[in-house]
Amino acid sequence: MNGRLKAAGGAVGGGLLVAGTTSDAGKSVVTAGICRWLARQGVRVAPFKAQNMSLNSFVTREGAEIGRAQAMQAAAARVEPTALMNPVLLKPGSDRSSQVVLLGKPVGELSARGYHAGRQEQLLGTVTDCLAELRRTHDAVICEGAGSPAEINLRRTDIVNMGLARAARIPVVVVGDIDRGGVFASFFGTTALLSKEDQALVAGYLVNKFRGDVTLLEPGLAMLRGLTGRQTLGVLPFAHGLGIDEEDGLRVSLRGAVRESVVAPPYGAEVLRVAVCAVPLMSNFTDVDALAAEPGVVVRFVDRAEELADADLVVLPGTRGTVRALEWLRARGLAAAIARRAAEGRPVLGICGGFQMLGELIEDEVESKAGTVEGLGLLPVRVRFAAEKTLARPAGEALGEPVEGYEIHHGVAEVTGGDEEFLDGCRAGSVWGTHWHGSLESDGFRRALLRRVASDAGRAFVPAPDTCFAALREEQLDRLGDLIEEHADTAALLRLIEEGVPDGLPFVPPGAP
Repeated sequence: MNGRLKAAGGAVGGGLLVAGTTSDAGKSVVTAGICRWLARQGVRVAPFKAQNMSLNSFVTREGAEIGRAQAMQAAAARVEPTALMNPVLLKPGSDRSSQVVLLGKPVGELSARGYHAGRQEQLLGTVTDCLAELRRTHDAVICEGAGSPAEINLRRTDIVNMGLARAARIPVVVVGDIDRGGVFASFFGTTALLSKEDQALVAGYLVNKFRGDVTLLEPGLAMLRGLTGRQTLGVLPFAHGLGIDEEDGLRVSLRGAVRESVVAPPYGAEVLRVAVCAVPLMSNFTDVDALAAEPGVVVRFVDRAEELADADLVVLPGTRGTVRALEWLRARGLAAAIARRAAEGRPVLGICGGFQMLGELIEDEVESKAGTVEGLGLLPVRVRFAAEKTLARPAGEALGEPVEGYEIHHGVAEVTGGDEEFLDGCRAGSVWGTHWHGSLESDGFRRALLRRVASDAGRAFVPAPDTCFAALREEQLDRLGDLIEEHADTAALLRLIEEGVPDGLPFVPPGAP
């Protein structure tokens, strides 16, 4: 298969764009699944998302910030993630503006109007150059779209859906979530709202999250083909716990390990309850997936003070708005409840923005421009926001165990005391803080921390000795590959990747207005 792909494209690898009828239709999962299926066939495949809007990000080994979904898709493809795979990352700071990260580095803040009014079009050349480079070095590149390709108000400046497909001349497969209902109307309407030139690239559909007997769906699929002239390339069954590190917010993220996995029985006598404060602009909340993967650890997201009462560990996660999140904690009574926990010696863990909130003082003329703000005062730390963002992949040791992580923050922490150093942060009593994301994926460290938490909380909880988070991730990615291999028309997908856009795809009126 490897040779066939190269023969089809000469010096340029094959390509495919996975679009969706809506956000959360399953584009990220399908892209990852196709990457894993191809990688298992010996194909050198890479993922690509031209433009991503996400507060869940990752740092590559070259020190570039990209969306976590693309990092996980790279893992599915069994390749090292790079900035080429997600050249434009938008990190919302409010409903109206985002930080623009270009080729892994922040280049400024832009309003949504300012971005779509010109900046986005200027980035098309950068995006297509990145895709071309990936295609030169890989047999196939599987691109993920964003939102819906039929967002006709944004089509003129589009660089991630049909704009990318037109520029790179790659076929498009549209994914629809049948669990939401209306999938046939969504497929037809999405196609019919595209221009004739865009429709010529839409090669077929994939039904996602189907429950029941597929034979009952077949008459509708036949009618859809008659209406659009395009076949459905697979019906993927609904399956729990198949979410990867996704991008669109907490509602989407909870589709993964935290919400849909079955909590395994505890290895010891009792469970351990973890409450994660769902702060505004929460970022990299995927940090707690490793906790949720532990047998007997129950993770939930909370937004009320009373929900902390039975928690054995409270986690303050990262946020793109540290000062705003502090105000939110205080307004909801959560700040006072966390302070009471600390006074009682009950465990609290702050990660990145959560670590900054636990400190004594925050000087912020960069993110919120609020000036000097008092923190929760639970850690001997002062934070000053710098214009330059820290992007790093640190490694070290804590609790006698090796730890790896990654850092993404503007806040520079000055630790002035504490009972012990903790991953470049500190511990004071039962309160822990670090800027390191991803540290809980280090198995020995995670188990050591859970033992400390259980001891402080007075729980007869014992972490399982053999939970390997990396292995669980690999199993999940293999399940995604199985989903494509067993339920999609892989021969048809391969033809699209190898041979490009099929000729003679019919126009579906009325087309773009």
